[in-house]
Amino acid sequence: MPDLLLELRSEEIPARMQRRAAEDLKKLVTDALVERGFLYEGAKAFATPRRLALHVAGLPARGEAVREERRGPRVGAPEAAVQGFLKGAGLTSLDQAKTITDPKKGEFYLAVIERPGRETIDVLAEILPDIIRSFPWPKAMRWGAASAQPGALRWVRPLQSIVATFGPETETPEVVPFEVGGIRAGTTTYGHRFLAPGPIEVRRFDDYIQALEKAKVILDADRRKDVILHDAKDLAFARGLDLVEDEALLEEVAGLVEWPVVLLGSFESAFLDIPAEAIRATIRANQKCFVLRATGSEDLAPAFILVSNLMASDGGVAITAGNERVVRARLSDAKFFWETDKATRLEDRLPKLDSIVFHEKLGTQGERIRRIAALAKELAPLVGADPALAEQAARLAKADLVTEMVGEFPELQGLMGAKYAALEGLPPSVATALGDHYKPLGPTDRVPGDPVAIAVALADKIDTLVGFWAIDEKPTGSKDPYALRRAALGVIRLILDRGLRLRLLERFGAADRGLGDRAGADPADLLAFFADRLKVYLRDQGARHDLVDAVFALPGQDDLLLIVRRVEALQTFLETEDGKNLLAGYKRAANILRIEEKKDGRAYDAAPDSALAASGEPAERALAEALARVRAEASTAVRAEDFAGAMRALSTLRVPVDAFFTDVTVNAPDPRLRENRLLLLNALRAATREVAEFAKIEG
Repeated sequence: MPDLLLELRSEEIPARMQRRAAEDLKKLVTDALVERGFLYEGAKAFATPRRLALHVAGLPARGEAVREERRGPRVGAPEAAVQGFLKGAGLTSLDQAKTITDPKKGEFYLAVIERPGRETIDVLAEILPDIIRSFPWPKAMRWGAASAQPGALRWVRPLQSIVATFGPETETPEVVPFEVGGIRAGTTTYGHRFLAPGPIEVRRFDDYIQALEKAKVILDADRRKDVILHDAKDLAFARGLDLVEDEALLEEVAGLVEWPVVLLGSFESAFLDIPAEAIRATIRANQKCFVLRATGSEDLAPAFILVSNLMASDGGVAITAGNERVVRARLSDAKFFWETDKATRLEDRLPKLDSIVFHEKLGTQGERIRRIAALAKELAPLVGADPALAEQAARLAKADLVTEMVGEFPELQGLMGAKYAALEGLPPSVATALGDHYKPLGPTDRVPGDPVAIAVALADKIDTLVGFWAIDEKPTGSKDPYALRRAALGVIRLILDRGLRLRLLERFGAADRGLGDRAGADPADLLAFFADRLKVYLRDQGARHDLVDAVFALPGQDDLLLIVRRVEALQTFLETEDGKNLLAGYKRAANILRIEEKKDGRAYDAAPDSALAASGEPAERALAEALARVRAEASTAVRAEDFAGAMRALSTLRVPVDAFFTDVTVNAPDPRLRENRLLLLNALRAATREVAEFAKIEG
């Protein structure tokens, strides 16, 4: 089967865009092919700092012929309708159409359209230029004299060449004939811009890969990552050191080089007086280098790994020396920031925060800190923290934002606050809270364990959420500029991971009151937002989202820990035969009630007449007795937070519910009996509501 090889070589592709661009290229091309009826066996896209490449394997040489019957207007229809039919079907006159008879509607025109299968290479020549012209780069540019012309090609950086070939492995592939932006597709690419810049003729994908390797280009980003990682570890090991691994940096560096060459540099040991995190941030941010540590130790070593895109004739001596000079200069700056920051207490930095706007509608950082401090003090007893320490930690939590070190490296906020607090001799819990109050930052980030840190972290996130709800700046669709989804997930993880009992509506109210004139958050709406976030979180843990809805639908459900326990018990119950059958019985009862309530124009929401039920059918009497007993037992169990016990009570309803539907006619001729039996079904609905709103449960 023929394959497609496509390469789009440009001056540069930023590392942060490469993965997405490769996937976009694959999806755009394969979707366009499938849409036209051309299926394929497999596709893989690649990206380097200078090229996007795509290999689509197992395409047919030619598409299948298509025969389509298109029904037209009625015979004798207006001329405009007839002409529209002819144009849409590609016919020149009605002589080319057939006439068919519909027994009910009369005679109609019918066009039989037959299209021969198209050559795949012709289809590729049609779709590839459009894909290239409309490629979804986050940022693109025009260049050269043609850039002033309407419809000029836009690309991430100037596009320099296109390789596009199509054909089977056993024959010489053909060039896909198209041109974009004055660049004609061909078979010529170029190797590494410094190590092998000459032209390379390629036809097939296998030849292409091998030719690039010879020309010092590793096409596969994951292979480049493996080379960097293994060479870095080997080089570090040879010096008695360990690599401090950094997946995000590894991904970025692999996107900066086509032929990675790993080298080791060093700096003076005196710089190790700077906090390790600051050294790592300095070397990482400025030089895209990896730090090292002594084998078996957590302490950093005065050395680093750099990745070059060159095999220098001197073995990389000059490249390493140049990087060392820059690293020393940057570390000198960091050391200056560190020494300067230590001269000013965190407490003395607080006035500066009153001049920094947090949000134009929510005031300054200073105002926000005072809100967080009050909220943390209030939360402290609920999480086992000392209120005074929680208030102190919250008041100092943002003080490092005005330090020199955080000003240079924003990613160190919180961490530097903890360092400065420890140097000042502040209580350990306060220092820990300063470092941990932003956590958890995501689903896999560590959750604070110190009670003071938990109080401050909760206060920080709740104030953020309530504040933005008050000014109606909620997440919409995929947009969440203030990371409110992450803040809500942080609150959820803090509560669940640490087993905290908090009434969220009370906390939202306290935070809203703290906003003063800016207050106005809708606590119910914010709680619904938490319900959505909890569904996402629990779904990742294997729980059913509909059960979260079923529990949240009950009034007063704002204790996340109890909600999760209730969901867990409900899921376990519904996995049993009793649970499945009771759910089926509930849905049958709910359907009957919905139909009869609509028909009668009233709600059957009163209690049934127990005496009337007792005088009825045996199954009717048994269900009435079971419902009265079970609802009381379930209610008692729920009040005791024994949700498993509540489910056990509900499970005993299975037999009487099954018997009732088997032996009793709900719509009895006697109006009094019919009404009471409908009220019995409502009593079943009410009993299940002791544990969840069963109407929200799927299945």
